[in-house]
Amino acid sequence: MSHVRTVYLDNNATTQTAAEVVASMLPFFAEYYGNPSSMHSFGGQVKARIDTARQQMASLLGADPEEIIFTSCGTESDNTALMSSLRSYPNKRHVVTTRVEHPAVLNCCQDLARRGYEVTFLPVDRQGNLDLNQVEDAIRDDTAIVSVMWANNETGVVFPVPEIAAMAKAKGAVFHTDAVQAVGKVPISLKDTQIDMLALSGHKLHTPKGVGVLYVRKGTPFVPYIMGGHQEHGRRAGTENVPYIIGIGRAAQLAQERMNDENTRVKALRDRLEQGLLKVEATMVNGDPARRLPNTSNVSFEYVEGESILLMLSDLGVCASSGSACTSGSLEPSHVLRAMGVPFTAAHGSIRFSLSYYNTDKDIDHVLKHMPEIITRLRQISPFWKKAQQTAKACATPGWTAP
Repeated sequence: MSHVRTVYLDNNATTQTAAEVVASMLPFFAEYYGNPSSMHSFGGQVKARIDTARQQMASLLGADPEEIIFTSCGTESDNTALMSSLRSYPNKRHVVTTRVEHPAVLNCCQDLARRGYEVTFLPVDRQGNLDLNQVEDAIRDDTAIVSVMWANNETGVVFPVPEIAAMAKAKGAVFHTDAVQAVGKVPISLKDTQIDMLALSGHKLHTPKGVGVLYVRKGTPFVPYIMGGHQEHGRRAGTENVPYIIGIGRAAQLAQERMNDENTRVKALRDRLEQGLLKVEATMVNGDPARRLPNTSNVSFEYVEGESILLMLSDLGVCASSGSACTSGSLEPSHVLRAMGVPFTAAHGSIRFSLSYYNTDKDIDHVLKHMPEIITRLRQISPFWKKAQQTAKACATPGWTAP
């Protein structure tokens, strides 16, 4: 393993597991290992602890414990919500979503379109925002479900989800939101909204990978996606992943305790990072600056390749990304930035920095110390940068006219 100091700024991809979460999980590997479905008290005490975790998660979301279903991940939760709604309303074959969803929703909807469903993919503007008039116009009598993420994983742009949920309900459609990035970063009180289903993932909340949650409002028609046993009140079959469920319950507690820090200290770190990076020539921030998560900054450095920036940052111990970790194998520009109309020369050089409770001023200092040199070195070998400089020089020449 590398001995270079790690500066981890990729928390929208995954997070460090909190020590408090690990401590809560450990007894359930070798000490309290009973099956929570067993009739004996050894298993019964485990079930009681799962019920406690359910209450902890419900408290974070402003929901009732019986509305919480534990799953394996955010993707399972998203897919379950979409498929449950379509099975509950077989005569409704229209789905509304956005062009900037996480692949967990976007790819599922694209598959539905290939299978004969009609899917409306709503556009966003240059700031990454939705036009609420377009949203309302897209919802029809035959719309089974409207699925709009609460916060974008690449830009951090926050959508007015409660308002959109109200629009969906007014027209008789189920409303689902992928809140994987929002939970723990923005206050949520589901009982005060008309949201029917909400998905989240534990590993974005300082829990190990392998556990998620699907919130289903009481009274919402629901068909299980995974069939089998009676677990989760018959809504999600499969023996419960007890240690991880205990862990996500503890993480929900920590998220409530740290919400204020996330929106003050962490936000201030993000802002200082962003302000420092904008001093680099031909650099811009992507996403509405007034409607973003407090931890996320998506910055484009024009005329350089994002992958090259990431490799040079990695050599310095800095972890960031060029978009969703779930699409990191693709060399195509981010579908989110393309939907926003970010110029090709900027989209290819976009880097997402996403902070967490564990980041410090020293982390920001480290990035700001090295980033200007990285960009300068890469632009020296970039034919696009050279061409841009030549064009700019020609434009400044008296008597020059565009070809």
